[in-house]
Amino acid sequence: MNKHKMSFLKKALSLVSIFLPLSILVYANKDPHDFYQIKIYHLKNNDQLAQVDEYLQNVYLPALHRLKYKNIGVFKPIANDTSAVKFIYVLIPFTSLEEWSKLDENLNKDAEYRESAKDFINATFDNPPFERMESILLDAFPGQEHMVVPSSKNAARVFELRSYESPTPHLLEKKMAMFNTGGEIQIFNRLKFNPVFYAKVISGSHMPNFMYMPIFDNVEQRDTQWKVFGNDPKWKEISGDPINENKVSVSHIDSILMHSTSYSDY
Repeated sequence: MNKHKMSFLKKALSLVSIFLPLSILVYANKDPHDFYQIKIYHLKNNDQLAQVDEYLQNVYLPALHRLKYKNIGVFKPIANDTSAVKFIYVLIPFTSLEEWSKLDENLNKDAEYRESAKDFINATFDNPPFERMESILLDAFPGQEHMVVPSSKNAARVFELRSYESPTPHLLEKKMAMFNTGGEIQIFNRLKFNPVFYAKVISGSHMPNFMYMPIFDNVEQRDTQWKVFGNDPKWKEISGDPINENKVSVSHIDSILMHSTSYSDY
């Protein structure tokens, strides 16, 4: 090989070494947005509530933090104290489905987690720490691709987890379009609903479905804000537009008012 060809080859390889990592990075972040998992612990009594609290606070969240997972929210419905079946909600954000899929594998590699979690994991059949554990996997809306974490903690804050079920996938897409391209997210932002996330459920027991979570200072402010929203001229315009099929696109709505726990990340 002559000197000219050798020189050209060296330059070409040099350019590849510079741009190949960049191209890989661009491909890896081709569609960067969040995914979320909501884990719901179903509990029958205060003893189970205490066991799951202890596990989450002293075992699970510390392990997730060691593994560089962050912004983990832990919530209890306001009605927990008086309800026959009690619940704890855990909201975990992920940068990709791959990151979500490796969570359990990464936990199992953590010796400290395996040791501290063994009593919880190996509980006997007649003394389980919870009755059921439900898991919901969500894909963040294009209109808000990443979680917005509150800047400060306040025990009185109310997190409202809202779930919208539709009769068909097509009608779910119509309803989600009202948020993503129809202006509904902009109304929530203008009225300071401070949503943590909006996301489509891609795996769960209630589908087709999407969920979102606004934050309020307290229950009274929450009630006032929804009245303001309902009377907003732009909302009336959007909801009244026949193209949105707003009256038939949602078949069921759930609203759960919650407080974050003292050990929640926010």
